[in-house]
Amino acid sequence: MKRKIFFIPLIILISFSFSNCSNNDNKTVSQTDWPQYLGPYRNGISDEKGILRSWPEKGPKVLWTAGLGTGFGGAVIREGKVYVLDRDDEVGDYIRCFDLSDGKELWNYGYSAPGRVRFHGSRGMPALDGNYIYTCGHNGDLYCVDINTHKPVWNKNIWKDFGGDELPTWAIVQCPLVYKDMIIVASQAPEAGVIAFNKLTGNLSWQTPPLGNVGYVSPAIVKVGDEDHIIMITAAARGMYGETTSSSRVVGIDPVNGSILWDYNGWQCSIPVPSAVDAGESRTLITGGYQEGSVMLKIEKEEDGKYNVTELFKNPDFGSHTQPPVLFNGYFYTQFSTNNRKDGLVCMSIDGQVKWRTRRSPAFDKGGIIVADGLLICTDGSTKLYLVEPDSSAFKPVASTELLAPNPGDENETDRFATQNWAPLAIAEGRLLIRDQRRLLCVQIVK
Repeated sequence: MKRKIFFIPLIILISFSFSNCSNNDNKTVSQTDWPQYLGPYRNGISDEKGILRSWPEKGPKVLWTAGLGTGFGGAVIREGKVYVLDRDDEVGDYIRCFDLSDGKELWNYGYSAPGRVRFHGSRGMPALDGNYIYTCGHNGDLYCVDINTHKPVWNKNIWKDFGGDELPTWAIVQCPLVYKDMIIVASQAPEAGVIAFNKLTGNLSWQTPPLGNVGYVSPAIVKVGDEDHIIMITAAARGMYGETTSSSRVVGIDPVNGSILWDYNGWQCSIPVPSAVDAGESRTLITGGYQEGSVMLKIEKEEDGKYNVTELFKNPDFGSHTQPPVLFNGYFYTQFSTNNRKDGLVCMSIDGQVKWRTRRSPAFDKGGIIVADGLLICTDGSTKLYLVEPDSSAFKPVASTELLAPNPGDENETDRFATQNWAPLAIAEGRLLIRDQRRLLCVQIVK
């Protein structure tokens, strides 16, 4: 069946989990580092203080840049070192390590993984835990590499090892989730939905049965009462004329043994990318692109040990194509721009009321967004970096600058996707890490 070209799931960076903190029992993670997707708490919130409230005319100082291949995977930071999964489609994936102070490349480790899909290049972000970095590449190669010896400890292929053959349309997009002694990823292969490996040995800890149609979502941890639940989202199937032929599934999984705890089938996103958001009080916000918007679920444990899932609201006017929304002071902020609508940066209350949207003035389209020192730090998905005061009454920009470079061009993509600067952000030690389609940039963001 032919797929229409206008679907653009930015699978890239984005299918990553959004929880309070994936390294639940890891006391070595510093709150001032950015060791995983969406930071130390895996919720897009930084503890950085002293963020500059005004910028020079030419913008904040760019301390250094490093050349990267085309792609969408952002950086992580720990103890003065920057790590990113880079890619050459003709050769394979490269784990690269840079010095945060000057951008000097300290080491890299590469492996063969050739192949190319539309919106090509790197995907996902690494996770750091102890002496190891965990990455999942374009072809499903999950690697544990020792950051001291720069050598692999173990590796698996989460697609082929579980019955996968031809890659999904936009390849494999996963950000490894560190949970206690495990690394958890969504294989979404014919023989397994979500899988967990022992993080030190690579031995299989558990696997779920297949959960549904392939999407580009990474597992997330959400609190249900005092329990941790892994939440996974699968894709709805569409017929020849765009009609839904099967629903998505939103599934709650026991992170200890992989058993299915609950199941919700009222979601219809055919290309899901953002992972679930922990909204507090046993609630989770599910978002998607195109016409799906968002749904808020509340999960409650009954006296008989079973779980009840209540749909609190649906809102088609608040969604996210790629990265999940950030929740700050009772309001969600996200960039909701797809092929069919351009809502820009959008603010929604915890009870589902859209408070404002920028639409095209200014446009925000799939860029990164984090919170630091009470400010939203955002890229617009194109060439600009913004500081925005998070206020439910109106969009309140504090500063903006042209900073990112346009895509150098690709004969297989159309001109209207010429920037595609959709990578997640990272911040640590007063330095903001941003990638565009050519470079990794380190920007001085504090006084």
